[in-house]
Amino acid sequence: MKTLIEDYTSFPGDHCGSVAMRGLLHHYCDLALPEAAIFGLGSGVACVYLEAPGMESGVSIFGRTISLETDLGLNLQVDYREQTEDDDDNAWQVAREEVLAGRPTMLSGDILYLDYREFKVHFPGHRFVLVGFDDEIEKVFIADRIKPEPEACSYGALRMSRNPPLALSTNNLWGRFHGTEVGRSLVDAAAVAIDRSVKNMLGSAPEPSGDSPFASADVQVVSGVDGIEHFARQLPDWAKRDDVLGIAGFNAACIEKFGNGGGNFRHLYAGFLDWAHELDPKLAPSHAGDLARKAADSWTAASACLYRVAEEGPLPALFHEAALHINTVAATERQLFTELAD
Repeated sequence: MKTLIEDYTSFPGDHCGSVAMRGLLHHYCDLALPEAAIFGLGSGVACVYLEAPGMESGVSIFGRTISLETDLGLNLQVDYREQTEDDDDNAWQVAREEVLAGRPTMLSGDILYLDYREFKVHFPGHRFVLVGFDDEIEKVFIADRIKPEPEACSYGALRMSRNPPLALSTNNLWGRFHGTEVGRSLVDAAAVAIDRSVKNMLGSAPEPSGDSPFASADVQVVSGVDGIEHFARQLPDWAKRDDVLGIAGFNAACIEKFGNGGGNFRHLYAGFLDWAHELDPKLAPSHAGDLARKAADSWTAASACLYRVAEEGPLPALFHEAALHINTVAATERQLFTELAD
């Protein structure tokens, strides 16, 4: 048996989650929005400082929330839901039936195992859309962020990605649109999304839930502007770690590459703030996008320092320089989100 949903449109872009949700919202809700608007409407901007022994890098810096996709549904008042599956065989059967019914389906997995991407490191939580499969050649067809056409991936690679035996797993997570009605206007949805981001960045985020791959006693999570300041304080001590070269190289890429649009997702958020100001000037001040771009530039400068560590060795001066840039990020983002709260 084989099938392919030919009327699904994939829009290549900067980030897997916002690209996937952009295509799915266009398909199910006839909602045509730029990627930056999708990212911001999902309250995607964040800073998560994560120490997790189960990850390839003992310390990781993430610039987006783990709930962007479901928060996007909540903010727009679209009935989009996600769930995990304990059994790998059942997880594939569920996804297969969704596609056979003509429903493009959000999936999540570790990008390392996806054989069409040739990624070199573990990166859990990659998002992509299942649009078809072919039993004869044992391939699925996936809409990802790089190309507009579907990409072929082996059944075995998809299975391994969705619930890998090593590192962190998103436990066969998948998402479905249970309705297509958009309950909020874009202005109202943007206001709700900005308020959620303000609370995430300036307040105390909730502890990871039991379904989260980060919900473990061994995992330390510090988020928001507090997470940025914690990162700055920790950086000088990285020079003393045995895994210093690994965590420096990984986080340099995490901040500037790994599908985030540069500047740890801040360029995407700047685009959203520009879009929101055009939509309704009361949503965000005219200079809000510039503040986000200033933060992005400081994130990029810190990443450059960490790349130099990976190439030149753990020179203390490089970590101190990176910490200065991250302190600039913290001050800039505290100002930005304080102004957005007003």
